[in-house]
Amino acid sequence: MQESISNKPLQNDCRKKSEASHFRKVSEHPCYDKKARHRFGRMHLAVAKKCNIHCNFCDRKFDCVNESRPGVTSRLLTPDEALEKTREVLQNSPNIKVVGISGPGDPLANDETFITMERIKRSFPHLTLCMSTNGLLLPDKMPELVDLGIGTLTVTINAIQPEIQVKICDGILYQGKVYKGLEGAEILVKQQLEGIRQATANGMFVKVNTVYIPGINEHHIIDIAKKVKEMNGYVMNIMPLINQAKFAHITPPTRKECQEMQDNCKVYVEQMRHCRQCRADEIGLLKRRTIPAL
Repeated sequence: MQESISNKPLQNDCRKKSEASHFRKVSEHPCYDKKARHRFGRMHLAVAKKCNIHCNFCDRKFDCVNESRPGVTSRLLTPDEALEKTREVLQNSPNIKVVGISGPGDPLANDETFITMERIKRSFPHLTLCMSTNGLLLPDKMPELVDLGIGTLTVTINAIQPEIQVKICDGILYQGKVYKGLEGAEILVKQQLEGIRQATANGMFVKVNTVYIPGINEHHIIDIAKKVKEMNGYVMNIMPLINQAKFAHITPPTRKECQEMQDNCKVYVEQMRHCRQCRADEIGLLKRRTIPAL
């Protein structure tokens, strides 16, 4: 009895340290905490080339240093180059607290993602590891993400009804087979939702990105917000469509329309209102445009 009593202060200290570490993952993450964006930076490592879904608004062919949109990078990095780049950046920018992989393809579809994250984890254990994915492989890769200690996870969900999803994504590549039409949309939605459930159950802070596409999903976004709340998502990020590729003819929502949508969805889940729709090789503070990693 005496021994168990003497161990209580130690157990309490360990619990407090664990809780503090858990909270730090969002308090120092510029995407998850609006105050953090003025103090702490993030670094995106562009190591993930391959993608396993074909979204109608996606175009990764163009790149210039002034262009800020997902999927864009000046060049791909190997895992070795990514580790060295991280080391160089941290020497000059100690305010970098988050290292993430968001593309230019889907991180979970690339072995380079996991090799890179494992090396970053070993070399810089103080950093928060972050990942952004379309969620198709999320349940399949969950054990690896847990082993890596991924703290924050972004999943792009543009519809939770396959009948709407099929209008946004032409097809998917899953387990070596191409699925198109409603069948592909059903698989994608099922995988995304199950993946988020598993992620939150494993203690990850989940941010859901939703592209606001007028004429396609604007009346459905509030349903996504309700589902995010149901699955214990941490925050939702409603992003205006960048009209390109097959959706080049669609007029993006106005700033006012986006704000109204955020206000309507805030009833259910916290809204991120400071997104910059960052490149896959972004480095620095979120509050201003930064120079991509060359």
